[in-house]
Amino acid sequence: MNEIEGGICTVKGVSAWGVKQGKYGLAFISAKGNAAGVFTRNRVIAAPLILTRQHLEGGKLSAVIVNSGNANAFTGLEGLEDARTMAALAADKLGIDEKSVGVASTGIIGHRLDMDIIQSQLNQVEKALTTSNEGSAQSAKAIMTTDTFTKEVAVELSDGTRIGGIAKGSGMIEPNMGTMLAFIYTDAILDQLTLKQCLHSAVDKSFNMVVVDGDTSTNDMTLITATGQSGTPDLKKFQDGLDKVCITLARMIARDGEGATRLIESRVKGAASHTDAVLVAKAIVRSPLVKSAIFGRDPNWGRVVAAVGYSGAQVEPDHISLAFAGMDKSAELVIGGRILEVTSGTLEDIMGSEEIIISVDLGLDNGSATAWGCDLSYDYVRINAEYTT
Repeated sequence: MNEIEGGICTVKGVSAWGVKQGKYGLAFISAKGNAAGVFTRNRVIAAPLILTRQHLEGGKLSAVIVNSGNANAFTGLEGLEDARTMAALAADKLGIDEKSVGVASTGIIGHRLDMDIIQSQLNQVEKALTTSNEGSAQSAKAIMTTDTFTKEVAVELSDGTRIGGIAKGSGMIEPNMGTMLAFIYTDAILDQLTLKQCLHSAVDKSFNMVVVDGDTSTNDMTLITATGQSGTPDLKKFQDGLDKVCITLARMIARDGEGATRLIESRVKGAASHTDAVLVAKAIVRSPLVKSAIFGRDPNWGRVVAAVGYSGAQVEPDHISLAFAGMDKSAELVIGGRILEVTSGTLEDIMGSEEIIISVDLGLDNGSATAWGCDLSYDYVRINAEYTT
């Protein structure tokens, strides 16, 4: 498997473009094939998700239209009608059935869409649809809100199959499938059921293991479409490739958390079960105290132990081992419940790293999991205190 340039437009059968004007953007992706999706577990579900889930009942998508700047969430029947209008407008541009169009939105909750803006931007974007790498880059840019950089990745498997994805996400992030959107494409020949199974597996290892602030959005969505213009891949190799794409995008989302200065990777092993390992890994990257300590470069590892203890997992304090790593250095802090002496210089170097790895061994069984998050900075409060003003 090789990582390649070009994002979603490296995939045969995909054309895309996007436009960003101030806080409002629109991305338009044309690609026909079997499709599947994963959606938020928030019980307040945005209108575009309701519509897209309905459209996926047919097992196929021919296009996806995404607007940024307005989530079209908590907007009632009017919001659902606006989502339908977006699908109809997109379908008209490509001469396809509107029920084969996926619709996604991201931005402020509780406001009606400005359909004039969407219509105007769609007119621009439709004329520029391209299979070139720039189409993916412009689409990734168009769906950004508080993101500080675009998120796209693509891989090519040994048999030539390609998988590409774009995503957005910076705040309101704790996907339970902040606002997190991902659109993934492959030219593999795969049926909808297989796509759905592979996507769920990949999402559980990636997007569902990211925590920026612990808020689950109303709009979280991940879609995958298989254009079928390559061949039938080895399923294990395909799953590995899809995992790679999703994990890479998930790490980008964590690294770009609102106001973030550092990426936190929480690695847990030795748990009584995989479920327990997930609980511990996410408790660590969710903890405001751990996140604040990482921002302040303070090796206050007792906060990690506290998060492990309240995670809900089975824990035996005398079995816990803990280590920090970063800047090509590592420091064991606790082994089997016994506190170790660590030189201050080593910890200072580690805490100054842009990526901090926190490793926990619960010493109970073989359950393991990895989660990603970011530090909690002054800028996170500023960004979210001024979001609408």
